[in-house]
Amino acid sequence: MKKISYLEWSVPSPRYWALLGVLALVAGVGVLSAYFMEHDGHWITGMTNLVVWGTPHVFAVFLIVAASGALNVASIGTVFGRTPYKPLARLSSVLAVALLAGGLAVLVLDLGRPDRLIVAMTHYNFKSIFAWNIFLYTGFMAIVLAYLFTQMERKAGGYYKPAGFGAFVWRLILTTGTGSIFGFLVSRQAYDSALMAPWFILMSFAFGMAIFILVLLYTYKEDDRELGDVVLFRLKNVLGLFLAAVLFFTAIYHLTKLYGTKYHGVEDFILLSGGIYTLFFWLGHVLLGGLVPMGIVWHPVLGKNRAWIASAAGLVILGGLMTMYVVIIGAQAYPLQVFPGKTVLDLGYDIGNPGQIAPYVPSLPEFLLGLGGVAIALLITVAGVRMLKLLPESLADAVVDPHVAARSAGK
Repeated sequence: MKKISYLEWSVPSPRYWALLGVLALVAGVGVLSAYFMEHDGHWITGMTNLVVWGTPHVFAVFLIVAASGALNVASIGTVFGRTPYKPLARLSSVLAVALLAGGLAVLVLDLGRPDRLIVAMTHYNFKSIFAWNIFLYTGFMAIVLAYLFTQMERKAGGYYKPAGFGAFVWRLILTTGTGSIFGFLVSRQAYDSALMAPWFILMSFAFGMAIFILVLLYTYKEDDRELGDVVLFRLKNVLGLFLAAVLFFTAIYHLTKLYGTKYHGVEDFILLSGGIYTLFFWLGHVLLGGLVPMGIVWHPVLGKNRAWIASAAGLVILGGLMTMYVVIIGAQAYPLQVFPGKTVLDLGYDIGNPGQIAPYVPSLPEFLLGLGGVAIALLITVAGVRMLKLLPESLADAVVDPHVAARSAGK
């Protein structure tokens, strides 16, 4: 590989400030939505005593999971020594921190009273997976920023590999913790599985890679920098492998549930009779978020077209959000089995009709708050590539692949 030179994003100022302004506006609308939810109460949302995690949590968990996956590009270069990925490590690190910050911002703003975060940070119940995640999230940011510092500071270059290994291990632990939030909830039949943790890890790989591909394509196109096929085709092929692994684990997860008679009801709800949740599962998770993008990236013609590759990455993101909707909200909508095998006539408190599917309709403030988190993540990314030397001056094939340069010289 030739020597890589890194430069700030030099897109013309009017376009840059216009992009920054749009993102700031969307983020501001998200903050305003959080204010209305805090001022008027959560009754203005679609959330209830049964569905306590709504659309904001869909966006938040998606961003947090994608943050771990976005760092995967850097890990492939550092931990596994794949040379073509090494020039992408800086952008990968900043994008990972940005996505996590966006996801956490949504969670904090959805607390109703943001000052409750102080309680969460000063009083710990280590029997709760939520308490663990306070350390996992803050630790992830600290380790990835330290990893980024070793990449950009020559004097710290000796710590580059140890920092990369530390970030790789920590992000696996982080996503395991996020998946375990659901896997440890035995009261919800759609959860209650040790497979949730590895399934979330694989989904993080796919979601993060899809977002990284879109950010890479956009930044290089806007700045008129050369992005060769070697790097891009490697990324899209890896994305296809991750998607195949996600669908494989999805099949294992549901086959495992179907093996136990007590889970037949919830499996029928998710796979066959769940209305919007069944639609989102088959259309969003399986088709738009899995099979279609896999077909695109591995197609002999479409897989070489950049517009189609970008479309595939966009479909993965859309399918990922629909997947999180099913995982988070669908599992809450299915009736709680407080007394398995018994017919419950009245639970004694207001949680709706026992045995009935809990209604949930997302409200506009919820959706805007989620979009605000996405805007915050993109704001951090756009500001980062503008102010820091994160992007290689060129990712032409002859720069990142010595074999291409040798063939060109031979001609």
